[in-house]
Amino acid sequence: MSMLTPPGMGGKYRVTGAAYPRMSRPRRRRRIVLAVVGAVLALGLLGYGTLQVVDVFRGDGKKTAAAGTDCVQGKHGKPAAPAAVTKAPAVALPQPGQITVNVYNATPRSGLAKSVGDELRKRGFVVGKVGNAPPDFDKKVPGPGILLGSARTDKAAYSVLGTQLAGTTQQTDTRETADIDLILGDGFKDLNTKQDADKALAVLANPAPAPSQKC
Repeated sequence: MSMLTPPGMGGKYRVTGAAYPRMSRPRRRRRIVLAVVGAVLALGLLGYGTLQVVDVFRGDGKKTAAAGTDCVQGKHGKPAAPAAVTKAPAVALPQPGQITVNVYNATPRSGLAKSVGDELRKRGFVVGKVGNAPPDFDKKVPGPGILLGSARTDKAAYSVLGTQLAGTTQQTDTRETADIDLILGDGFKDLNTKQDADKALAVLANPAPAPSQKC
């Protein structure tokens, strides 16, 4: 037995020469240490990624807020004046009493031109001729009606008369007078109610103001 061998130890623990027995750490402890280190690294990476996502969303919010306040802030960050509302000037429209309407019936319905002419007269229009439509239009108007007049007639007169009947189309001929023909077609059911016609006239006379935004 060598002098380096502790008392009572022999066999495979016997130390010979100048060599000592190598005592290695258990592998289980090494695995635990590696697992702890890996978990710490994973948590660190997860936290860093979360911060990056939060920064991205915060950055978009700042951009969105800045974009939304471009027209609110003036120079040097001071609040700008509110957007001015441009008031549309009132439109001068001819009164119904200034418009002469000839009512013609292009449908098979008997007495239609007379009943419509009577109603337009009640609403203030000057009703001229009343009867069946000319051969060029008789039984040839599929829609509600046609407004036929001179190309020189005031366009506003067509608009005023058009408020009385929805869906009309406009045509011109070679006449030199200012009267307008209302030719009733197969699609005609009834005139607009006087209340709806008056509202439409009010909109024509007083257009809605358009906001003018300055940034």
